[in-house]
Amino acid sequence: MVQLSAFVIGLLFGLGLIVSGMSDPAKVIGFLDLAGDWDPSLAFVMGGAIAPGLVAFKLAGRRARSLLGEPMRLPTRRDFDPPLVLGSLAFGVGWGLAGFCPGPALVATGAGVGGALVFTLAMLAGMGLFELKGVLDPGRGR
Repeated sequence: MVQLSAFVIGLLFGLGLIVSGMSDPAKVIGFLDLAGDWDPSLAFVMGGAIAPGLVAFKLAGRRARSLLGEPMRLPTRRDFDPPLVLGSLAFGVGWGLAGFCPGPALVATGAGVGGALVFTLAMLAGMGLFELKGVLDPGRGR
C-alpha cells in the first residue's frame, strides 16, 4: 500500500507541475526575471503549495505514525549551517540558469522537453558525486 500511495502522490505531483507550467523552463525563467518581463503566475502556484504544506506539517508533527501506519520521520534540525546555505545558493543559481529544479526536470525529461535530459543527467551526476564523497570520507557529507 505504501508503494501504491507513493506512486499516486508522485503522479499527482507530476500532473500538478505540468498543469501549473512549472515544467516549462521559459515560464520559470520568466518568473525569476524580476528586472525584465516578470511573470508572477508561479508565485500563486508556490503559495498554493506552501499553504496546505504548512497545515500538513503542523498536523503531521502531532502524530507518531502516518495515515498508512509508517513511523513519522520529520526533520528535527532547525539551524542553518554553511553546507545548507551553499547548497541553497547553488540550487537557486541552477534553477535560474536552467529553468529547472529536480521535480519539474524529471517531468520535462519524461515529456521530451529540450534540455531537460541534460539537466537531469547533470543532476544525477551531482547526486552521485555527493554520495561518493560520503563513501570516501564517512566523517563528512551527511
